[in-house]
Amino acid sequence: MMYVSPLTIMAKVIKTNSVEYMPFWLSLTNFLNGVCWTTYALIHPFDIYVLVSNGIGALSGLIQLILYACYCSCNNGENNGDGDDSVSTTVVKGKIELV
Repeated sequence: MMYVSPLTIMAKVIKTNSVEYMPFWLSLTNFLNGVCWTTYALIHPFDIYVLVSNGIGALSGLIQLILYACYCSCNNGENNGDGDDSVSTTVVKGKIELV
């Protein structure tokens, strides 16, 4: 359940075309944790239960990282929803006002 719970966030990323609600470090940690436990299940004693659950987690983390790479590169140079970052100037009777 821990690995598949970010599915709702991944759907939100696709709908909004923004990775604002999906932190990169959490996705990377999710992926690395799944890979570590999947490797353990394959190497030490072959454990199908650990392999399947963490294999799904590694795949889920990989999909999250791919989504992050796709939608993060689309947002370069755009406003991230923090408000209007533009500044306009107005000259009124010899005074310059920043609006």
